Amino acid sequence: MENNSNIKKTYFVQGMDCAACAINIEKKLNKVPGVKKAVVNYATEKVSLDLEKEIPEADLQKAASSVGNYKLIADDEKMPGMGMSGHDHAAMLKTEEIKRLKNKMIFGIIMSAIIMFLSNYFLIPGLKNLSAQTMNTIMLLLATPVQIWLGSQFYKSAWAGLKRFNANMDTLIAVGTSAAYIFSLVATLFPQFFTGAGQEAMVYFDTSSVILTLIILGRFLEARAKGKASEAIKRLIKLQAKTARVLVDNIEKEIPIEEVKVGDLIIVKPGEKIPVDGEIMEGESAIDESMITGESLPVDKKIGDKVIGATINKMGSFTFKVEKVGKQTALAQIIKLVEDAQGSKAPIQRLADIISGYFVPTVISIAAFSFVIWLIYGPGFAFALIVGVTVLIIACPCALGLATPTAIMVGTGKGAEEGILIKDAESLEKVQGLDVLIFDKTGTLTEGKPQVVNFSDEKTLQLAYALEKKSEHPLALAIVKKAEEYKFTPDRVENFSAKIGRGVTGKIANQTYYLGNHELLVEHNISLPNEAQSKIAAEENNGRTVLILADKNYLGFISISDTIKEDAKKAIDKLKELNIKPILMTGDNLKTAEVVAHLLDIKEWYGKVKPEDKLNKVKELQAQGKKVGMVGDGINDAPALMQSNVGIAMGTGTDVAIESANIVVLKGDISKVVKAIILSKKTMATIKGNLFWAFIYNILGIPIAAGVLHPSFGILLSPMIAAGTMAFSSIFVVLNSLRLKNIKL
Repeated sequence: MENNSNIKKTYFVQGMDCAACAINIEKKLNKVPGVKKAVVNYATEKVSLDLEKEIPEADLQKAASSVGNYKLIADDEKMPGMGMSGHDHAAMLKTEEIKRLKNKMIFGIIMSAIIMFLSNYFLIPGLKNLSAQTMNTIMLLLATPVQIWLGSQFYKSAWAGLKRFNANMDTLIAVGTSAAYIFSLVATLFPQFFTGAGQEAMVYFDTSSVILTLIILGRFLEARAKGKASEAIKRLIKLQAKTARVLVDNIEKEIPIEEVKVGDLIIVKPGEKIPVDGEIMEGESAIDESMITGESLPVDKKIGDKVIGATINKMGSFTFKVEKVGKQTALAQIIKLVEDAQGSKAPIQRLADIISGYFVPTVISIAAFSFVIWLIYGPGFAFALIVGVTVLIIACPCALGLATPTAIMVGTGKGAEEGILIKDAESLEKVQGLDVLIFDKTGTLTEGKPQVVNFSDEKTLQLAYALEKKSEHPLALAIVKKAEEYKFTPDRVENFSAKIGRGVTGKIANQTYYLGNHELLVEHNISLPNEAQSKIAAEENNGRTVLILADKNYLGFISISDTIKEDAKKAIDKLKELNIKPILMTGDNLKTAEVVAHLLDIKEWYGKVKPEDKLNKVKELQAQGKKVGMVGDGINDAPALMQSNVGIAMGTGTDVAIESANIVVLKGDISKVVKAIILSKKTMATIKGNLFWAFIYNILGIPIAAGVLHPSFGILLSPMIAAGTMAFSSIFVVLNSLRLKNIKL
């Protein structure tokens, strides 16, 4: 029976204009039966859904549209009758929206400039003799199309929300600008209402027009800036090859990348992009993998080596067999990881979400209260109206809504460019707060390409070869490589079993053999002769890993050495500078662990540890209140990776380790672990700066707009200045986040 308990879906959300919109949609979707968790990201304009079961798209669409004019567009599905994916359709709609905002902005700037010019007609020669009634009528004719065309999107959104008893940012804009326009309309068409009461018939057409223009300008710049924040995804998508040269019956045929199938043979010539993932069958080359791994130097490849789609062939021609296509390729998986991370929410965003949810009704209440107070105690109706309009216009939950996700988008994108894949926003936030980082040894601090440097006899090597032939463990690969130099033929092995953290067992010619460490021998009550103990101790004292072969008795040993990664010492030193304590834990023997720890200046180290020992150490440190990270690459690291606050897997490791980790370091570059921590610290500093600005802007702006400084200092904020600062607040947050693109790690 198929298990649908963990279904994930992503949709683009069309029609969101502010953070309050995102909160309302998220709340509604989370109430749909079968939805475990819905996360709406205002910055990416996406909703990520964790579902307990398959839910008809119509039900999800109904829930979203029940709180406003919002439309869900499936991310990766073909749009009916359109010949394009949801992703492409959403991109097309976004391009059209930016174009529409640009046209509105240009129109608004031209008309507002004319209206502002005419509003000072009494200072202009040739116009100063015209009556106020005439000039007000002219400004009414000019302001009306501005109010209708520029204001239409706000009216539609506000009305859709009010019908469902929801208020959003567009509600504030619609009410505020309409109040100024309608007041001016009445003053123009029925001036006697004011002159009869002994008041001047003032008009504010310039105010309503300029406010709408500034807000449209802000929306245009914000849309452009948000597009730049997601450039990492766009660049990754552009890496994909468009065609492939397939070999069919010894004839080369160029076909679209979508038609490539697993098992196809593809020819790649110098300078060409490798279309999909596969294994080289003929030829050799040097391949630039920097766009995937962040490594600048080309990697030499030969027959049997794997190649990655979207990387560039620098030198020789070769033929490879396709192993992965479409969503299964490494590039597609990276794009998916980055998209998931950018669509997730960091814990620090929760406060902003809570505030945004209550923000709009609170602002409307403050505006109404300010209007009533100034109507009673102020100079008059016009003054009270301007104060109320200014409060409505200056309030902006958008800056709060953008503060965290834009920084997350840029931060995770920057990480992907550096070969650091961060699976979710929570991990990006957590890694900067680590106190301890536990390291596995083989493949993490060492190259993970060990070599056999000594063995007791050829018979031992041949038996070990048979036992390790099917294993992918780095130590097994070293034995296989050495045995193949001797051109051994592996014996048939039955009842093979891998003992994680200890070794392997198997039956050859009806005899059971054991190959592993001391613990494996103790487990089967096999003792070592004194002479063997001395030889093995000598090897271990040189920092080598020793595998012991036995049946019922000791038969021989194989000594394996692995080199420490070139940048490991520098990375450990940098961690200490960041006040993060490094700990080495390895299943290797104590002496090897000691030698590696000494060379890297790691003060706390453990050898002969089992997977459960690493897990228990993580739990022990967490019980002491420590934030613990785990760095590893093997199956035996998976439990500790999952238990740790942040699990970091080497991209060269096993699939189990990578799946268990929160962060994946491509190419196994240990220096990127440090870069991930630095990136996290800088991203979190940016988020805190964004939130500080967004909070301070509203905390100071709303009271000033309400006129609290007017009685003592005569200061009253202009609605046009309020509109400008409101637009600037959102743009500032996005631009501040974009600075992360240029940081050096």
